Amino acid sequence: MSSAQDKALQYMVLVPAFNEESTIKILIDTILKQKPDQLLIINDASTDQTAKILDELTHQQPIQVLHNEQNLGKAGSLWRGFEQAIEQNMDVVITMDGDGQHRAEDIPALLQSHQTKPEHLVIGARERNLKTQPLGRFLANRFANFWISWAAGYGISDSQSGFRLYPAALLKKIDNLKNSEGFVFESEVIIEAAWQGHYTSVITIPTIYHKNRRPSHFQPWQDIKKITKMVARRLVITHFSLKDLFAALTNKPPAK
Repeated sequence: MSSAQDKALQYMVLVPAFNEESTIKILIDTILKQKPDQLLIINDASTDQTAKILDELTHQQPIQVLHNEQNLGKAGSLWRGFEQAIEQNMDVVITMDGDGQHRAEDIPALLQSHQTKPEHLVIGARERNLKTQPLGRFLANRFANFWISWAAGYGISDSQSGFRLYPAALLKKIDNLKNSEGFVFESEVIIEAAWQGHYTSVITIPTIYHKNRRPSHFQPWQDIKKITKMVARRLVITHFSLKDLFAALTNKPPAK
């Protein structure tokens, strides 16, 4: 990627934060080293010291902090950030979780992938094995990947990763997902994007679980149940396409 392209591309890093007092400051420091045009942190009505920590950083450029008056959940916080990015004419939005499981050093790889296929949603796919991931999360993610791949019509390697690059062109097409709740949104957007002609590109990232991390907000079996219901509704629309099922089972890439 040339320096001219780097300067032309305007990108925001968006971090939804709920009770991230142990990791948010370090994460912000590492993101700033990547020199984003905008770093937007959405404090989702945290009950710990997250808000205080963020308010102490607002004097730094290019940091912007928004505080939700009430907890909107991850999807609600993401949408608030997406709307801000569109208003600011950003070309892409990179989302990262606030618990430190994503490395800012991998941001250039997402940007490079975007330069290759600008219309694609880019996902940072985590290395998957039982040595690096709790059993419940491992099984739940494998289960979700299968159903989402079937509904999307091609193989998805990590449907639950929150480390992503969203082209602004895609965000402007998916207003119908604003009511998609919680973690369901990040699954449904993959399907909706495919139906809109925006497939996914993947970069491989390490699986990181910090010792001092707060408990995951993702509840494997409860959230997977909600995701499965959403996928079922989508599969009814496609009449449970056997062609798409074959693509999911064979991890077949999209035609486009």
